[in-house]
Amino acid sequence: MARGIKLQRCPDCLLPPERCICALRPQLSAEVSFCLLMHRLEPLKPTNTGRLIAECLADTRAYVWSRTVPDPALLALLQDAQCQPFLVFPQEYAAPEQPVCQQIEPVAGKRPLLVIIDATWNQARKMVRMSPWLRTLPLLHLQPERLSRYQLRRSCQAEHLCTAEVAVACLELTGNTDAASGLDDYFDTFNTAYHMTRLNRPLPDSAAQQRLRARQSNAG
Repeated sequence: MARGIKLQRCPDCLLPPERCICALRPQLSAEVSFCLLMHRLEPLKPTNTGRLIAECLADTRAYVWSRTVPDPALLALLQDAQCQPFLVFPQEYAAPEQPVCQQIEPVAGKRPLLVIIDATWNQARKMVRMSPWLRTLPLLHLQPERLSRYQLRRSCQAEHLCTAEVAVACLELTGNTDAASGLDDYFDTFNTAYHMTRLNRPLPDSAAQQRLRARQSNAG
């Protein structure tokens, strides 16, 4: 039902074919990795923005959250000696004695792994609270300067960033500015295209789309 019954969609971007944005998708690289911990319903939603991260940044892994049986591959990843994992979440939800930081201090031989909860805000809080193995990770508290531009779900509040916006803020924080800009432009294009689909209006040409096209031309 979330996907719609009669609406024809591109199998990749999940937008109608006439508003498909796949040709604008940037291939980005960064000095950090992402791990998406998804609520079981998120992969079914065409409004999900976590997949934008995985589509643009190859070094992204995604797992469906389970309260009782965490994915063994996920637990192994968090314990990988070559990874420096952080849970990206507000510091007011830190567990007692859970380390909290606002910057990432690189550790030699370890690649930062940023764990982002991909769910609604209410679901995300429950997922963190019910996952003791997440509470042992250092918590990375973001202080983004911009409010959310996500307009595809009614429950979104301006101070709560969507999943893709969280990744953009992480990339900016870690100095991966080119990847942050590319992902932000792709998110902006997706956000606008989906909104115009709901309004049954054509997709206007935007500065974000122009930058994505220029990026594609330079890559070619």
